Amino acid sequence: MSEINLGIIGGGQLGSLLCNAAKKLNIKTIIFSDDIESPAKNFSDEFIFGDYKDKNKITEFVNKVDIITYEFENIPFETLNELNKIKTVLPKPSINRLIQHRLAEKDFINKLNIRTTRYVSIEKKSDLDTLEDFMPGILKTTTMGYDGKGQFPIRDIKEINSINIDFSKDYILEKLVKLKKEISVIITRFGNNKYEIYEPIENIHENQILKQSKIPADISENISVQSKNWAIQIAEELKYIGTLCVEFFIDRNENLYVNEIAPRVHNSGHLTINAYNISQFENHIRAICSLEKIAIKKLFNAKMINLIGNEIVPYRQNLKLNNNEFFFDYLKKEIKDKRKMGHLTILN
Repeated sequence: MSEINLGIIGGGQLGSLLCNAAKKLNIKTIIFSDDIESPAKNFSDEFIFGDYKDKNKITEFVNKVDIITYEFENIPFETLNELNKIKTVLPKPSINRLIQHRLAEKDFINKLNIRTTRYVSIEKKSDLDTLEDFMPGILKTTTMGYDGKGQFPIRDIKEINSINIDFSKDYILEKLVKLKKEISVIITRFGNNKYEIYEPIENIHENQILKQSKIPADISENISVQSKNWAIQIAEELKYIGTLCVEFFIDRNENLYVNEIAPRVHNSGHLTINAYNISQFENHIRAICSLEKIAIKKLFNAKMINLIGNEIVPYRQNLKLNNNEFFFDYLKKEIKDKRKMGHLTILN
């Protein structure tokens, strides 16, 4: 087989881990990022820095690659669409456009008769005045935002005036569920009814940032089956190619809700690198590059802990690890609060 040159848009830790997985498959990676300090340039074969709307940089990038993917959703649809006219972009740009918009995403999920939390579109501040029954809720920008950015928890309508919210943007208000647990399901779809699906992962968030993930999740068999079935249904309806993550809430009455879809590899799936024979990253590359689909097999139960901000420091200073512990440093130069700097996976 001739060498495949894989273009990856975005240079964060997901791009870095995709590059690692590509190396294992003898696939060359070219990162295109608008951040000169992208950590993924430490892991890729080639790095192109430029604005995502820069026609010259887009041309340079597209001429060097055979197939294109992306590691985060907030890339201009116009850029992905232009690239897709010349080289195949997977997942399809139309999927990214849908999932970039929280209201469109929720409408799509509900049309599949899959449960989400109650939600309503908010275009101006006065729209909130009559929505007492949506409290407590969370106000989110309809586009952009991750790790809690662009999100405002509201317990009571009276709080609106004390929160600094820019109403020149559109929002969605979601009613909070009485949360028992959060889980995610990662699926890689290769084609019609051809997929590999990982077991549900239990997630704990702190300050709206993922802190740790573990398998097996402490959930009922019913929830396990339903979450996987919904993930399959979503991937099939989107005719998705590659790895997709569906995030779920479980309430105190054991009801399952889809929170959101991530059209990419996902932070909660980092533990698949050490816990499975094939990681979510390798499977994504196998699917988009039309390589062989290998049945996944869990080798270990596992827990993954995100190292946020200064938590990376002792690990960088050669903290001694046990045989069942695996440390990943994303090689981000600047340590910042709330910034994911690396992760630790513990197998058991």
